[in-house]
Amino acid sequence: MSSSVDQIKSKIDVVSLISSYIKLDKAGTNFKGRCPFHNEKTPSFFVSPDRGSYYCFGCQAKGDIFTFVQEFEGLDFIGSLKILADKAGVKLEQFDRGDKTEKERLHGVLEQAVFFYQKKLSENKEAKDYLENRGVIEKTIGDFRIGYAPLEWRDLFEFLLSKGVTEGDMMETGLIKRKDGAPVSYYDTFRGRIMFPISDSSGRVVGFSGRILVPDEKSPKYLNSPETSLFNKSDILFGLDKAKVDIRLKDYSILVEGQMDLVMLHQAEIPNTVASSGTALTEMHLTKLRRLSNRIIMAYDGDSAGFAASNRSAQIALSLGMELKIAVMPEGKDPADLAKEDVEKLKESLKTAKHIIDYYTDTLLSKGLESRELGIEIQKNVLPYVAELPSTIEKSHFIKSIAKKTFIKEEALWEDLKRVVPKSASQSTVNYSPKAEASPPGRRTESIERKVMGIIMWQRTKPKDNELEKAEVEKRAKEIIKERFEVLEKYFEKDKDLLLFETESYYNNKINIEKEINYLLLGLEEEYLKKEFSEAMIVLQKAEQSKDADNIKKLLLECQRISQRINTIKNSYEK
Repeated sequence: MSSSVDQIKSKIDVVSLISSYIKLDKAGTNFKGRCPFHNEKTPSFFVSPDRGSYYCFGCQAKGDIFTFVQEFEGLDFIGSLKILADKAGVKLEQFDRGDKTEKERLHGVLEQAVFFYQKKLSENKEAKDYLENRGVIEKTIGDFRIGYAPLEWRDLFEFLLSKGVTEGDMMETGLIKRKDGAPVSYYDTFRGRIMFPISDSSGRVVGFSGRILVPDEKSPKYLNSPETSLFNKSDILFGLDKAKVDIRLKDYSILVEGQMDLVMLHQAEIPNTVASSGTALTEMHLTKLRRLSNRIIMAYDGDSAGFAASNRSAQIALSLGMELKIAVMPEGKDPADLAKEDVEKLKESLKTAKHIIDYYTDTLLSKGLESRELGIEIQKNVLPYVAELPSTIEKSHFIKSIAKKTFIKEEALWEDLKRVVPKSASQSTVNYSPKAEASPPGRRTESIERKVMGIIMWQRTKPKDNELEKAEVEKRAKEIIKERFEVLEKYFEKDKDLLLFETESYYNNKINIEKEINYLLLGLEEEYLKKEFSEAMIVLQKAEQSKDADNIKKLLLECQRISQRINTIKNSYEK
């Protein structure tokens, strides 16, 4: 594995990789951009080509090309290795069975299930006829590895047993279930269904979605794999592995509801499409899409595009600052139908998609409601979406637009908007990496120590034409830190490369670097003095309890000296 890693690192540099995901601008010897791991307006994400690493001053995300792909794509190391190997044109080594991790072994079990379902599809005329009638061609069936689960209780179970797969691994991947009350009685999870493998963003199968072939009154139309160690329905989007490149290129994603919709849109050469697989669209899903593009089109079925004031996914998308549009299909049609019958009409529906606020406003206007009733409906069904917009400018734009269309005064709309509480504010399940929080008492000292030691180590790597300046910074730091200096030096040595990157990224080409370093040293001295003052006060209290007059006088003078120095430092900040 190590040789594969080394080959990949030699062929892919960190700047070209990360710039294929996000926009980077030159910043001295480094590059900077807006961090993809937390929501920010001012770029605080730096990439160092010299060190082959990145660091975010906002959320402290850091690492190399492998950790970036892992975090961005939501993968483990092997998943990121697979993606980067494909980019680099490196053939991954085959590993012995004994070297496989548990996840690799489970992925292997799911791959055997894919093979089984594909073989059963080739043998079942009814399943093949269904796909043909829906307009799915052979190439698409192969591309999406579509299969068929026979309407039998234990076919897959017996097949996997014959391949040496344990019942435990079958259960862990969600391929079988255990009958309640029976000592040992297993049966297949999927029976009588068209099978769609669900993959993570590296293309590894993590679960399945099965569409019932012959509907009955008892079974759901679609059945997904249960939650497993590989499959998290709140995180995985069907088709994202195939759509992500085109989403970046076209700068928008299309969201459909079902597997068949997605398959048919990809077949119709609309490859920037993903599906929610019949589950509620979560903030984790939207966060993944937002990293690829800030724009999303939801393609609804013609008979299910009604009002959705409780549509949490739409409200979350807006609260994240995404541009959300609605594309509605003709009544009685879903996107898969149009992809088969009239691709141009489908593309026109997507092209003319309206912003969700405009869409719902126009829908209400088309009902011909009298003015009072219209106002109530706007308040109930439109303003909740306006309330989610994080930008006041955006809110103002839509309030003006609604007022112009409905002849409701802007002032009245603003008043009603004040009474709408954004749902995202109280029910958010944010998946972003947290922004750096203000250092709590006791941690501010550690933060300043890290910065000061970073500056000293960084200055040591610079040319010798400023030895005096270097010596002055180190001398002042030693006077403040005293015997702890050597301890810190040894502690930060193990993290030296990252510390140098942080410091260089922040301070290189700074105009007032001397002033900033001076303030940093003053801040460090202030923190040490505060600690010294607290310790002196404890000793003073003990002296007072023992009525040691000489020591009390001495300690009072010491506390006064420390306090005066702290005040001098605080006053110097204001000059």
